[in-house]
Amino acid sequence: MNEDTIRLVTIGRILRRRWRLLAVLAVVGALFGYGTSVLVFPPRYTASAPVLLPGVWEERELLTQVDIATSLTVVNRTADALHWSDVSRDELRDNVSASAADGNIITISGTADTPERAQRLADGVAQQFVQFAAQVAGSGADASVAAQTEALRKQVAETNRRISDLAGAADPGQTVESVQSRTALENLRTSLEAAMKKLEEADPSSSKSGMVVMGPAPRPTGEAPPTRIQLIVGGALVFFLLAVVGHLVAARMNRRLRTEPEIAAALGSTPLGAVDVPGEWPAHTEGGGRRARIRRLLGADSPWDVPALQESGDEAGRRLRYRRVCARLREQLPAPRRLLVVVPDGDQIARRAAGQLLAEAKNDPQLRVVEVSVDRPIVPDRETENGAVVVLSANSWTAEELAGIAEACADGRHEVVGVVVAGPVQARPTRSAADLPDDATLTFAMPGRATGGRA
Repeated sequence: MNEDTIRLVTIGRILRRRWRLLAVLAVVGALFGYGTSVLVFPPRYTASAPVLLPGVWEERELLTQVDIATSLTVVNRTADALHWSDVSRDELRDNVSASAADGNIITISGTADTPERAQRLADGVAQQFVQFAAQVAGSGADASVAAQTEALRKQVAETNRRISDLAGAADPGQTVESVQSRTALENLRTSLEAAMKKLEEADPSSSKSGMVVMGPAPRPTGEAPPTRIQLIVGGALVFFLLAVVGHLVAARMNRRLRTEPEIAAALGSTPLGAVDVPGEWPAHTEGGGRRARIRRLLGADSPWDVPALQESGDEAGRRLRYRRVCARLREQLPAPRRLLVVVPDGDQIARRAAGQLLAEAKNDPQLRVVEVSVDRPIVPDRETENGAVVVLSANSWTAEELAGIAEACADGRHEVVGVVVAGPVQARPTRSAADLPDDATLTFAMPGRATGGRA
């Protein structure tokens, strides 16, 4: 199975075993998004008014007009025209934007808390922009035209004077002097015509002017993003994803041991075998009271990252696993075999397995079960015991916690002779325990016989 398949299976397990918790967190996220839409991002509406710039415009000139449309001067004029006392000029400028489009069109947008205000803001900025641009273009054109007209007038007056002088002094004959005079007069006339042509080209009507608002801004029918629905859905999705990622991170950081070799290495002993306990994984009981009820209501009272329960054999097969553990202890220890069975406090699966092991041992070996606290483990001092057997469930304890139990056994002068790992299974009774002969473990333990595989 590749990495992607494992991740999909893990996510599917989270959704299947934590769906109530994920649903509650999604609802909390939706409420958070709703609160954000009310307090932080209230509903906003945007209207746009197009302004047409006739003539030929370069891209940089259009960008200049965009800056003029959102300038402080245009916005201040708009604020004076609207008379909105609840909106400052800085806020009004933040709510105004402009962009250049194809076809020499500048789109001016205004954002407000109501559709009516958004429409008025966009129309007001567009009108003030056109008026301001016309004033700037008109003042510049008037000064330039006035200067050119005055210069041309002087040039025309000087030309007329010289033409008059030459005309009076010209000889009507065919002499060289008369021909030169007439040629000079023709040149002066040409200069005069060129000056008049320049005067005509300097007419303000031929320059770029006449910006036009193409129409009133349409009243917006929907909210501007992020809308309330977007915030609600986004909040629910974010909380849902954070919950899933949190479960994955917790599983990644989980240091609880799962396999028999890891558990035996942490206790410094050898595995004696795995036994089955019919039932489900136990629920978390720490906290008690209201906290436990809330965990149970949300479906968080049982671990989600444990494998699915496997279907076990019948009761006879499960008893056979316990008898094999007892047979291995008989092989390892000399008679009389007295052992201390150490069970971590709170491990319900291990407690039930220890009780079944005690029943199957039939005083050979003689077992005494004690429960020790994992936080501060204390094991009774050695009396007549040959050692200690630790019975616990997989995926419940870390290496540090098991090392503490091993140290507690050493302080009590008990040697950990073996580890029994218990796990819950789905019961499937098909035959009674009476069908299994009592000497089944004896046959397994006799020298010279096949010992069979480990459970």
